[in-house]
Amino acid sequence: MRVYTENTPNENVLKFVCDETLTQGGVEFTKDSAATESPLAQVLLTIPFIQQVFITANFVAIEKIDAVSWDDVKDDLLEIVEEHLEEGIVLYQQKKQPFTVYAEMTPNPSVMKFVANAPLVPEIIEIKDKEKAAGVPLAVAIYKEYPFIKEVFLTENYVSLTKDETEEWDLWTMDVRSFILNYLQAGGMVFEEFYEFKTEAPEEVVVKPREEFTDVEEQIKSILDEYVQPAVQNDGGNIELIGFDEETRTAKMLLQGACSGCPSSTATLKNGIEGLLKQMMPDVVDNVEAVNG
Repeated sequence: MRVYTENTPNENVLKFVCDETLTQGGVEFTKDSAATESPLAQVLLTIPFIQQVFITANFVAIEKIDAVSWDDVKDDLLEIVEEHLEEGIVLYQQKKQPFTVYAEMTPNPSVMKFVANAPLVPEIIEIKDKEKAAGVPLAVAIYKEYPFIKEVFLTENYVSLTKDETEEWDLWTMDVRSFILNYLQAGGMVFEEFYEFKTEAPEEVVVKPREEFTDVEEQIKSILDEYVQPAVQNDGGNIELIGFDEETRTAKMLLQGACSGCPSSTATLKNGIEGLLKQMMPDVVDNVEAVNG
């Protein structure tokens, strides 16, 4: 077999990992997509329970609806991916991606967000220092070119960069934007094909896997995803649920990207998320505790 499956933190998304690199970039297809670049995606999106297909590096990530179990369908899907891989038509040879990149301020004055017009990564990558950048060539290049960058955070179609106190974004924003744009335009690899995606957290913090969530934690996670994450991600950050302490009625959150260390994060959590959870889950959640990633 040239293809095998691999689970992801999202229980509705399964990766079909191939034995060759499919593309240096990333291409996302939904039900509304023509998917002309990918014969495989065209076939998959005709299947009623498939919502989205993402092709990048050496794998195809497929998102299904809740009502269908992977155990019932993954073997058939694996066969479809394998057939297209054998025929060389998972993805037609792409022309150089006409990337655009723009810079966007975040509530954290140390963090600038650089947004591309195409998907960059299928899952979050958070790099807290340059020694941990191995496997992410884009981050390696950024650290080498700009020594004042402390942290690199990638998710979906953007990169959030955290600077140190030696420089100001006013002087460097356009230069960094051009560097990232030129890197992507030249076909530079964002992450290596066997890169292991994992949640970065302080040593004393253990982030509970999604598959181990209790019913209460699932409910909290759903509220975060629907009402909080869109705004947080728009500001260049991310919030992960670490877990819920039933005894103290405390929901513990991990702050990532622009949220980590942001002066306004604590106030936002106490006044915003805590109030939202209290309102939507009365007599269940009393407190929210934040931990910087």
